[in-house]
Amino acid sequence: MKKIILLFVCVFSIYSQAQQRPKLVVGIVVDQMKMEYLYRFSDDFSANGFKRMMDKGFTFYNMNYNYVPTYTAPGHASIYTGTTPATHGIMGNDWFVRSLGKSIYCTDDANAKTLVPGTEKEGAMSPKNLLSTTITDELRMATNFKGKVIGMSMKDRGAILPAGHFANWAFWYGKSGDFISSSFYGDKMPDWVTEFNKEKKYMDYIKKGWSLLRPVETYNESLPDDNPYEGKLDKTARPVFPYDLNKIYQTSGADIMRSVPFSNDLLVDFAMKAISSESLGKDENTDFLTVSFSSTDYVGHLCGPRSMEIQDTYLRLDLSIATFLDYLDKTVGKDNYLVFLTADHAVAENINYLKDRKYDVTNDAAKDVSALLKKFSVDTFGANVVLNYSNFNLYFDKKIIKEKGLELANVKQSFKDFLMGLDQVKRVYSEEDILNASGADYYLNFIFKGYDPKQNGDLVVLYKAGYMENNETGTTHGTPNSYDTNVPLLFYGWHVPQGESNKKEYITEIAPTLSKMLKITTPNGSESQVLEELFVKK
Repeated sequence: MKKIILLFVCVFSIYSQAQQRPKLVVGIVVDQMKMEYLYRFSDDFSANGFKRMMDKGFTFYNMNYNYVPTYTAPGHASIYTGTTPATHGIMGNDWFVRSLGKSIYCTDDANAKTLVPGTEKEGAMSPKNLLSTTITDELRMATNFKGKVIGMSMKDRGAILPAGHFANWAFWYGKSGDFISSSFYGDKMPDWVTEFNKEKKYMDYIKKGWSLLRPVETYNESLPDDNPYEGKLDKTARPVFPYDLNKIYQTSGADIMRSVPFSNDLLVDFAMKAISSESLGKDENTDFLTVSFSSTDYVGHLCGPRSMEIQDTYLRLDLSIATFLDYLDKTVGKDNYLVFLTADHAVAENINYLKDRKYDVTNDAAKDVSALLKKFSVDTFGANVVLNYSNFNLYFDKKIIKEKGLELANVKQSFKDFLMGLDQVKRVYSEEDILNASGADYYLNFIFKGYDPKQNGDLVVLYKAGYMENNETGTTHGTPNSYDTNVPLLFYGWHVPQGESNKKEYITEIAPTLSKMLKITTPNGSESQVLEELFVKK
């Protein structure tokens, strides 16, 4: 009898310990998704995708980014590190580095080699530019590197940065149609990935073409199919349904998959293959899978937030998420996995769409602003002291300033005055303004959290709300304005209470919240504020 009781105690103890963490955590990032899409398209979503997560999980309606620039790479890094670019070091998708005299890409690594022949440049990637640990790094260490971490996306930065420094693998989509990786993660591609690539599943989607998922009447939340605010997916035809993807494939190759919603389906296919092949969620060590859906960003940039194309992309993504959740239920178990879903940034309205409705805003090309700055410099100082202008950062050539006997402070003030005279500019901040921020200036706080004096410019330019660069059709993002910063956050599954919140929260709270849920160390750069609503006991 004592042996039976002892056995029961041991089993109960093991079970209790196992319940300290879920078997699998899945982090989903939807590229360029604003919270408003969950409202606008709600009537047309299925019951088992977004709605399942919202109805049975916890929804944060007022989740926000608290820094600029609101781009893809810093967004993914901030979600998983729990801090902002000023600390984690990912200042943009690419950015100018004064010491090198050139721009660098966020995940470039000259020491990394591709594992898929023919993708040499695409595969030379790693997380080496990421200066903070991620929640995925901390989980690897907490499980003594027994828990697996795998990241995947159509974009390299969407796979690499969430997976962190200690990932087993990160996979991203190459122009050839293969999922690729680098020598940072291993010596050769896993056999299951090679098998998946050989199947060329992307061709199944391309052959079907892209027609509307639902009857055209369903898309009454969008503008007419043929409108002046969309770019062209097929450069030789009007931007209207149906799209002959086979025809586009003849000139664009497999890369066309990035710009259509079926890349989300392909990524779900790949995620399910990873779970099965890597036995994720099958033992007592918690595993972590990061999935970043990218077609929403490609379609959004091209067609804009009011297009039928973007609505159709989200209706199809909803079904992809439903399929994925069903798969997790069957393979990992309903009570054994934890999912969160958010976005790396939101998105602005198309400038011409706003102008045609009498909103007085303008669209300016960055290269035109750069040319204006160089002309002003020559006219004022007799030399071009502009080293670089990109990502709203202005870098001065301090060598030329010194050679000309100019005072840097005077140069900065002259350029500030000139820039403030441009119609689209709201404010201009110097390095001194930023580093001495008091907290009283709302916009300066965003810039401060996204600023590193070793990597950013001498001046940072802030545009007025509604203004943007380089987008006659489609749209873009990158500002501290609410249309770029307000994103969804859904938690679903293991130990997640049912509910919702409209309290203003910040994206940097996700990683420390997961740390406390998983009972592991918080990422080393984290601001350590948590989403307290998720810890209310039933």
